[in-house]
Amino acid sequence: MTKRQGFEIAGEVVSAGERRTVNIPVSTLSDHTPVTLSAHVVHGKKDGPTVFVSAGIHGDEVIGVEIVRRLLRAKNLKKLSGTLLVVPIVNTFGFLNHSRYLPDRRDLNRCFPGSPHGSLASRLADIFMSEIVERSSLGIDLHSAAIHRVNLPQVRVSASNRETMRLAQVFGAPVILTSALREGSLRQEAKKKGVDVLLYEAGEGMRFDEMSVRAGLAGIMRVLSEVGLLPTAGIAKPKARSLVCSDSHWMRAPAGGLLRTFKAEGDVVQEGDIVAAIADPFGEREIEVATKYSGIIVGRAVMPVVHEGDALFHIAAVKSTDVAEAAMDDITTQLEEAALFDEDEII
Repeated sequence: MTKRQGFEIAGEVVSAGERRTVNIPVSTLSDHTPVTLSAHVVHGKKDGPTVFVSAGIHGDEVIGVEIVRRLLRAKNLKKLSGTLLVVPIVNTFGFLNHSRYLPDRRDLNRCFPGSPHGSLASRLADIFMSEIVERSSLGIDLHSAAIHRVNLPQVRVSASNRETMRLAQVFGAPVILTSALREGSLRQEAKKKGVDVLLYEAGEGMRFDEMSVRAGLAGIMRVLSEVGLLPTAGIAKPKARSLVCSDSHWMRAPAGGLLRTFKAEGDVVQEGDIVAAIADPFGEREIEVATKYSGIIVGRAVMPVVHEGDALFHIAAVKSTDVAEAAMDDITTQLEEAALFDEDEII
């Protein structure tokens, strides 16, 4: 039997059956500190697809980093076929500064495919595309809401892509939200290279959330098993089908003031439900906020101080609110009962 060839990346070769962290040079800080894109390569002994899992494209979205940490500790990886490329922190600059952006104030997820001769963000995007994305057949990109907002665990895919829709159902997040490809996004540019990307959104910027971490980790393991990287043993299938939502709306603050919310992410609401109240600091005036749509809350503001026009609740439309409530109950129960992959630590 011929031994599988090694996987070459950034001038290093990872042998079959080996796993190693490879530091890909990116830049040098103004104080001459080198910055790298660190990728952990798990190169299986047997042939199979190459899949990447990335987090931290936005530096303040730390929940993906925790999901990746638990993924890399999973015992299942010893039986991996193919190659897994894991990048816990793509935007090191933003991560160190607790910022969504890079030092040049650019959003990395609007700078793909990048250029080796462009801005700092463009150069980082180019390196990630050439070293990680173009070597893969599938990607899973992990995100959270921006700071002061929180997202219900959800997978975002293109409505017209049957394969990513199928894999999103395998992932098993509570909600699948169809969304168009955005100019300059990783998802769009990867697709141009023939690489499908599942985008997982969950939790809050600069915060960990146990349920969002569990949902993300379980989903990744299911997808890796589905495409042939991992054996199916020990990987539980979702108890309920994800809710597929093709339309969503943001409710915005009708006035500025102090926000009290009565509903949370994952709650199913009917048109006309009172979901929040906004009051002035003197308590002289209070405005009730009612929904204009029925659906499920997939995101909301957590900052109690709002300005007029601020986004408050992100509501995705569902075909049946009764079905949505039942599905959420089943998925929540499964996540609560799931064994931790990292049993020595509960956040």
